[in-house]
Amino acid sequence: MKIYIDLLRFEIVLRRLSIIQLISYFGAWFSNVAIYTLLIQLQVSAEVVAFVAMLNFLAGVIQAPFSGPIIDRIRARELMLFLIFVEIIATAALVFVTELSDLHLLYFLIFVKMAAASFYFTTEMSLLPKILHGDKLQKANELHSIIWSLSYTLGMAISGFVVYWLGIKTAFLLDAFMFVLAFFLLYNLDFKDEILHIKENLFAMMKDTFSYLKVNPKALHLMLIHSFVGLTAFDALVALMVDKYYASIIATSLALGLLHSARAVGLVIGPVVLGKWINNRRLIYVFIGQGLAIWIWAYVMHSFYLSLLASIIVGFFTTTLWSYSYTLLQKNIEQKYYGRIVAYNDMLFLSAAAFTSYMIGYLTTVDYSLENIAFFMGLGFIIGAVYYNFILKKEKIDEI
Repeated sequence: MKIYIDLLRFEIVLRRLSIIQLISYFGAWFSNVAIYTLLIQLQVSAEVVAFVAMLNFLAGVIQAPFSGPIIDRIRARELMLFLIFVEIIATAALVFVTELSDLHLLYFLIFVKMAAASFYFTTEMSLLPKILHGDKLQKANELHSIIWSLSYTLGMAISGFVVYWLGIKTAFLLDAFMFVLAFFLLYNLDFKDEILHIKENLFAMMKDTFSYLKVNPKALHLMLIHSFVGLTAFDALVALMVDKYYASIIATSLALGLLHSARAVGLVIGPVVLGKWINNRRLIYVFIGQGLAIWIWAYVMHSFYLSLLASIIVGFFTTTLWSYSYTLLQKNIEQKYYGRIVAYNDMLFLSAAAFTSYMIGYLTTVDYSLENIAFFMGLGFIIGAVYYNFILKKEKIDEI
C-alpha cells in the first residue's frame, strides 16, 4: 500500500480527485442497496430486477458515441461539476418512488443518474493519461479500482444497516448529500487541463475515430478484452439469490449489503497482492482465475455463509483484470484519441454489463437455475483468456 500512499502524497490533483471518488462512490451505494430492497419489497418480477440492473449500464452505452468528442473539446473540471450536479438532482428525486405505479419514474431517474455517472467516469479516465504516465498511470488506475472497491465495501455494508434501521428514503437522501459534498470539493480544485484544438465537427471526429481503429486493430482488441470485465455485473444475480435462498434467514437489505461487501473485500485485496506480479502475459491467468472463482461461487450459492466466502474469491481477480486491461488500452493509443477511445471502450464494457444483466433476467424466466447462469458467466472469462492469448500472438502490445 505504501506505493499508493506515496503517489497520493506527491500528486496533489490525483489526491483530491481520489477523495472525491471515495465520497461520491460511497454515497452511490446507499441508493443501490435501497433500490434493490425497494424492488424486492414491491415484489416485482425477475425481469424488472434485471431491467433495473441493465439500466445502470445502458445509459453509458447510448451516450458513448457522443461523450468522447465532447470530452475532447470541453475542460474536464467544468464538465465534471455539471455531471455531479445532475447526479444530485436525480438521486434526491428517488424519494418520490414509493409504489409499483412509480416504476417508470424509477427507470427514468436511474437512467439519468447513471448517464451522468458514466460520463463523469469517462471524463476522469480520459484526464488521467494527461497528468500521469507509465507506472504512475497504472498505479492510479489500480488506486481508482481500490477506492471503488473500498467505497463499495463500506457503502454496501453500512447502507444495508441504514436501510434496515432508518428506511429507504433516508438512504436516498444520504446519497444525494454525498454528491453535494463531492461537488464542493471539485469546485475548489483547480488544475491544468490541456484542450486539444480540434477543428472537425462531432461526426467528423466520430468518423476519424473509426478510421484510427481500423488502422490500429490492437486498440479495438484491447477494448474488447476490457469489455469481458462487464460479465461481472452481478447486481441482478445477487438480488435474485437473496430473494430465492436467503430472505428467510436474514433481512433483505442486510443480505444484499453483506454479499456485495464480501465481494468488495476481494476487490480491495486483489490489486495489493497481484499488483507487482501482473504483466501482459500473466493477465491470461487472471482471466482463468476469475472464471474458476465464479464457478466455485455457483457451486456453493445455496449456502449464505459459503457464498460470502466465495464472493471474496470472485472479487479477488476482478480489480486487477479491470485496471490492467484499462491501462493497456491507455498505453497503446495516441493522446489525440484519449476521450473518444475511452468513451467507446466504456461503451463496449457497459454493453457487456447490460447484456449480462438482461440475460440473468431472461434465463431466470426460462427456468435456468441461478447456479447455471453463474456457470455461463464464469465460462465467459475462460473464453476471454483464449481470446487474449490469441491477441498476444497476433499484435505487438506495449508493456506498461
